[in-house]
Amino acid sequence: MAITITTTLTCPHCTSTHLVKYGFAPDGRQRFKCHTCGKQHREHPRSNTYTPEEQDTILNAHQERSSLRGLTRTFGVSRQTVTTWIKKKQLTSPS
Repeated sequence: MAITITTTLTCPHCTSTHLVKYGFAPDGRQRFKCHTCGKQHREHPRSNTYTPEEQDTILNAHQERSSLRGLTRTFGVSRQTVTTWIKKKQLTSPS
C-alpha cells in the first residue's frame, strides 16, 4: 500500500494557488511564478543569512569610516547588501 501526500503551494505575496514552475534558482531550488500577481518565489525560502548582531557589527564598522569595499573584504558581505542595510537604518532611525 502506497501513501500519497499532496501539498498545495500558495504564493507568499497574494496567497493564490495559481502557480507555475518557473525554472531553477542558481542554488538548484525550484522557482515558481504566480499567475495572479506575477511575482516569483523559490521553493523552501531561507531566512536571512546575517544575524542582527552581525548586521550591527558591520554597520558600526561602516560608521567608523570603513569603505564599502573594505567591508566586503573584511566581512564577506556584498556592497549592495550593506547599502540596503544603511538605507533601511536611515529610514527607521529618528532624525
